[in-house]
Amino acid sequence: MSRTNLKLFDSALLGPAIVASFKKLSPRDQLRNPVMFVVYIGSILTTLLFFQAWFGKGEASPAFILAISIWLWFTVLFANFAEALAEGRSKAQAESLRALKQTVMAKKLDKPNAPKGNVSDWTVASATTLRKGDVILIEAGDVVPVDAEVIEGVASVDESAITGESAPVIRESGGDFSAITGGTRVLSDWLVARVAVNPGEAFLDRMIAMVESAKRQKTPNEIALTILLVALTIVFLLVTVTLLPFSLYSVTAAKVGVPITITVLVALLVCLIPTTIGGLLSAIGVAGMSRMMQSNVIATSGRAVEAAGDVDVLLLDKTGTITLGNRQASTFIPAPGVTEQQLADVAQLASLADETPEGRSIVVLAKQRFNIREREMSSLHAEFVPFTAQTKMSGVNIGTGSNIRAIRKGSSEALKKYVESLGQAFPPEVALNVDDVARRGSTPLVVVDGGVVMGVVELKDIVKGGIKERFAELRQMGIKTVMITGDNRLTAAAIAAEAGVDDFLAEATPEDKLKLIRSYQSDGRMVAMTGDGTNDAPALAQADVAVAMNSGTQAAKEAGNMVDLDSNPTKLLEIVEIGKQMLMTRGALSTFSISNDVAKYFAIIPAAFVTTYPQLGALNVMHLASPSSAIMSAVIFNALIIVALIPLALKGVKYRAVGAASLLRRNLLIYGLGGIIVPFIGIKAIDMLLSVLHLV
Repeated sequence: MSRTNLKLFDSALLGPAIVASFKKLSPRDQLRNPVMFVVYIGSILTTLLFFQAWFGKGEASPAFILAISIWLWFTVLFANFAEALAEGRSKAQAESLRALKQTVMAKKLDKPNAPKGNVSDWTVASATTLRKGDVILIEAGDVVPVDAEVIEGVASVDESAITGESAPVIRESGGDFSAITGGTRVLSDWLVARVAVNPGEAFLDRMIAMVESAKRQKTPNEIALTILLVALTIVFLLVTVTLLPFSLYSVTAAKVGVPITITVLVALLVCLIPTTIGGLLSAIGVAGMSRMMQSNVIATSGRAVEAAGDVDVLLLDKTGTITLGNRQASTFIPAPGVTEQQLADVAQLASLADETPEGRSIVVLAKQRFNIREREMSSLHAEFVPFTAQTKMSGVNIGTGSNIRAIRKGSSEALKKYVESLGQAFPPEVALNVDDVARRGSTPLVVVDGGVVMGVVELKDIVKGGIKERFAELRQMGIKTVMITGDNRLTAAAIAAEAGVDDFLAEATPEDKLKLIRSYQSDGRMVAMTGDGTNDAPALAQADVAVAMNSGTQAAKEAGNMVDLDSNPTKLLEIVEIGKQMLMTRGALSTFSISNDVAKYFAIIPAAFVTTYPQLGALNVMHLASPSSAIMSAVIFNALIIVALIPLALKGVKYRAVGAASLLRRNLLIYGLGGIIVPFIGIKAIDMLLSVLHLV
């Protein structure tokens, strides 16, 4: 899928976001955010007080009340704008997905078991009429009409419309790469596939619904923070309500001062409750899902994104995640009495018809080391012997009649049995070399020429560059990494040491994975893993963060709570970072907001009560011009700071691989201290501007 790269304040988003800000003024929408609902009620109350004062029946200064009311409405609108802007970015991404949906015609097979070539057995039908279980034929040039599982054939498929990756991929029946997605295009050959979903349940439909849904469920941490904010708001609300009769009584009894007005009390309440984080909390969550989408990962909910931030155990498949996945020939280890060049020559002959990455790498290594070029095989009367699961070897027969030279390469166990069946001995030196190669984490491949053991080719599983450093960063964050592989313990231990993972699970079965996840969860750990096969589905369903590959089976995608459109297993590391970034952003802005409120005490408390208690003027450490100017400056700052922090809420704080203690110290230093200093500067600057312009 082509990523929707929109700027934070893109013109395409501003207009709809402004309109949505006013639409969200309905009481039902405001009630979803208890903190801002208090500001909303305060805005309505001060508006009513203005009209009362306008007709001479209320407080004496309607202009002051109007100004306070306008800025309170701005505070509500700015909070709505932050949420609408975040939702607008997600909706823009949903529109790009919706553009991929096409009404295409499908070739529905009337007789699913009939040979593919018999065109009379299929009819043309609209993709919208297909139902789960129907069997369809997709040929070269056809658009895949709906999500399906390949049951016959193999073809090259262009998935760029979904993943943004231009290189075609192979889809075939019977493996973990059998899923095809509606909207992609078959480039070559043909596929027979069974429809996996009913109309409206396709992958694109679910993506659109997940991305553009404005009714995002709150995550557990977000709910906990909301409860804290509501508690603080209730405390300030009770204090404010209590102060009114107390101040009126004091004035009456002492016959001094002026009673505090309801408008000032509302302004006091709004400035002292945590409106900054309250106004940005929803935007932070929506932006987290949007950032995940920009990385081509579809999260089923904000809960999954947040869970990624809380992960402390990562289960990673070795192949394709920690290693490149294609074993490469790295060394020729000749048997006694055989030169390295002789071994390379025979190994290349045995591999010329081997189209696997391993076979190709042997040909290339022989060419690079000894300049052994591919030769004309027809003159040698060569007959290639393919690899089978039964023989566990492959090779070539050269010559005719009784002069046939049999060259074989394969596993040490298979070649040992092969040599002994010919009445030859398997050299103990070669057996030792096989053990040494396995102990290094590589795969030993034995080469035999006419019953004579020539030596060993070492196939090395290449660890991805930079992966060890990534694991070190995760370790600093307190995240444990566990490599999962089907290799034996010797090989697994060697690769685990080279990659720098904390632990490994060798000879892993689906049951072993599930047991390991449950073991960590029973200890209170949050576990993340990736998978693409049907046999991964139980473990994916059990994991707290389960990332299914888009190229994988339908069962894996349904079991996971995230789908990686790029089908890149290493994306799990990026997903954890995005989740951490969302939590870091929320923590940073919460710290700033609470510190902000502390600083505003020095501006608004003395100003609000100085008319009632003149001795409080000594607390006016900011030296604000007047009580009215102080209150107005604090209210204006309270509204504008939400706007100033919208870019940070949407973009997120810069991710740093640090531990919780270091992160807390950094937040307190930057956002805690900054939250105290910025209001002093901002409120004083606004106060000076109001005084110069004689607006208060």
